Amino acid sequence: MNGEKNSAQWMRQAIQKVATGPEYSKDLAYDEAYPALRAVFSGEADDVQAAVLLIALRMKRETADENAAGMQALYDLTAHQMVNVPRLVDVAEPYGGQIKNLPTGPFLPAVLAACGVPAYTHGMDTVSPKFGCTPRYILEAAGVNPDISLADAAEQIEQPDIGWAYVDQKVFCPSLNGLIDLRNRIVKRNLITTIEVLSRPLQSTGSNHLVTGYVHVAYPPVYCQLARQMGYDGAVVIRGVEGGVQPSLRQPSRYFEYHDKGEEMAVEISPDALDIQASSRAVPVPEGLPAAEHAAGDRLAASVDLRAFAKAAAESGLEALAGKDCLARECLAFTGAIVLKHLNEVDSLQAGARRIREVLDSGKALQHFQAVLN
Repeated sequence: MNGEKNSAQWMRQAIQKVATGPEYSKDLAYDEAYPALRAVFSGEADDVQAAVLLIALRMKRETADENAAGMQALYDLTAHQMVNVPRLVDVAEPYGGQIKNLPTGPFLPAVLAACGVPAYTHGMDTVSPKFGCTPRYILEAAGVNPDISLADAAEQIEQPDIGWAYVDQKVFCPSLNGLIDLRNRIVKRNLITTIEVLSRPLQSTGSNHLVTGYVHVAYPPVYCQLARQMGYDGAVVIRGVEGGVQPSLRQPSRYFEYHDKGEEMAVEISPDALDIQASSRAVPVPEGLPAAEHAAGDRLAASVDLRAFAKAAAESGLEALAGKDCLARECLAFTGAIVLKHLNEVDSLQAGARRIREVLDSGKALQHFQAVLN
């Protein structure tokens, strides 16, 4: 694919094509984008050139070929581990984290495991442009070791009394994780933000299913196409709060799904159908959390201390796992019902919500979660 050119030459050629202004910028062919983006993701590219390429792609809008090339380059740099389970659910929350509501997505894999559905989630330290609280922070605050190996994660998932795991980007793709500082200096969202949630570090020997979220309406077909490219047999892309997997508890929404690598279709959903009545769209952030300490005038960083935010999110999630009647319980019931329905574990969202509430109220979900703490 690369011919006689080295990575620096591919970078120069790519920048010359995409960074020539609104009238003359050209799209990259797959075979041009792949070596340049691989050089970026591997850390081989010069920082200035890497930033120019990522921003130029963003400003002209990435094409399907450029997305596909970037996805393949990232996949080729990612460590992968097979998991001996008949199917595996990949819960992919946004790597930039969340800050406007307390996320429940990090606890969803343990809940699914309690329903007999092996699952995992993944993430990293906070990063631009959101600088929000990530699954890593929340699960660590709940007592989970976020730095286990892929082999140990696979072993956890394969044990029926556990059935879930968290893996961190610094473990499965250290070269990309090494670009956090560069991404923070770039400031704006770029191609990495789109594709890193689909890197698929753990893979079932059977079928694999992606569950992720979106905000902007242009992204569901992008995520579904990339998911098919990465070999996910099925995918659920939910219009979620802050781009996460949690639908709003306050108003109708929708998700997109495909089965057997087929075409995606939209599914309309409403919290009313699951007997969810809430005045807020998700679990609100408690008042009185300490403010974040950051440089004066830095309006990009989160205003709330992320460790305190993570502690509050962990406490909320653990209360739901223990069966407390709270908003976090309803968040997990809503998202979990969508996943169970997608997998044909239940014949309706209502039945799925009942099943999720049963494993929460019985304490079974908490047992699966706590099994990794021993």
